[in-house]
Amino acid sequence: MDDPLIDTWNIHNRINLYLLKAIGPEALKSLPVGARTRDVARMFAHMHQIRLAWLETAAPELLEGFEKIGAKQVLDQKLLHHSLERSGQAIAALLQKGIETGKIKGFRPHPAAFLGYVISHEAYHRGEICMALSQAGHPLDDKVMYGQWDWGRR
Repeated sequence: MDDPLIDTWNIHNRINLYLLKAIGPEALKSLPVGARTRDVARMFAHMHQIRLAWLETAAPELLEGFEKIGAKQVLDQKLLHHSLERSGQAIAALLQKGIETGKIKGFRPHPAAFLGYVISHEAYHRGEICMALSQAGHPLDDKVMYGQWDWGRR
């Protein structure tokens, strides 16, 4: 088995991908009511971009072959999935490196806290995504909503 911290990150990333897969292409344009913020697709792209920003700071050698998701590409659900899958693997590699060295460059206090920080950031956006979908008339079914919490199966 992986290190428990790496395993936790991988479960979290699979839940992001599970959520993305459950969203219909037309729902990717959903916005929270009254908000001047990103639509659902851009929230997923934002998660990917922030991962790349951390990689650039903490382990630029892990950035090879990565690109940001451009404004004209953001509604490409396959690209979003592929990008999040790959950047998730790179963050796992960064965490592994951090566990081995005891630090994540540019982040304090320690790698376990970095894991909590990154998961908290992305979980915030998962909640925002679910709210935007519901408010825009594209609510997720109960299987998906509860499935996000089934960490033992993801």
